[in-house]
Formats: sequence, structure tokens, C-alpha cells
Amino acid sequence: MPSRTFFDTNVLVYLFDADAPEKQAGARESLETALERGTVVVSTQVLQEFFVTVTRKLARPLPAAEAEGALRRLMELAVVQVDPDMILAAAVSARRDRISFWDALILTAASAAGCAEVLSEDLQHGRSFGRVRVVNPFRD
Repeated sequence: MPSRTFFDTNVLVYLFDADAPEKQAGARESLETALERGTVVVSTQVLQEFFVTVTRKLARPLPAAEAEGALRRLMELAVVQVDPDMILAAAVSARRDRISFWDALILTAASAAGCAEVLSEDLQHGRSFGRVRVVNPFRD
């Protein structure tokens, strides 16, 4: 049975961060592996954060047109539309699990999409939140 893997924003940003070549290679390998195993999932939150980060927060930001092209390619993946119920569920999760609201919203979207894992550098590697396990693809 094919798996579904959710990608957090930070992993996708590294695909375009020329100042972090090791993480760039790791992100590329993670994406290729996930695509071979099944479905790669992102959310509308991830798409928004991705665009802002690659155009404003990298040491060498992408030109807007290049970022738009990357965004269009990411939109070809399975995309979870964040809705009001997910926002409320994330608020509850953030309080209960003592994590940031934004991380809780990532986990909520991953769970809604039936993902077994979230690839993220921001959350504790190996920790499970319900049926979703966090994997840091850059961990040695």
C-alpha cells in the first residue's frame, strides 16, 4: 500500500537554499524517496509559508517569478485545504501537546490527509502525535 508523507515548509525551502548544500541534497533525496513510495502531501499553510520564506527569508532570496514557478510545481502535489475545523483542532493540539500553533496545524493537516509521517526539522524526531510520526530528514 502506498504511503502518504507530509512535508513541512522547512524541508521544501531547503530545496532552494543554495547556502545549505547538505540540507538541499537531503531535502531533494527525501522528496524523491517519498514520491517513489507514494504520495507527497502539503497544505495551503505550507504553500503560503514556502513562498514568503524563499522570497524574503533566505540569505539569497529567490526572484518572485522563480518562486511562483516553484509554487506551481508544489501545487501539483496533494494539497490539504486548511479549514476552520482544522484551525480549532490545531489550537486544541497546541495547548494539549505544548507545541506551537503553526506546528499543530501542520500535524492536523497531515492527520486529515491520512499521512503516517511528517518530515520536519522543527518538531522532535520520532515523536508521535496520534497516528502521525515526526521524522527529521536531516538527522544523522
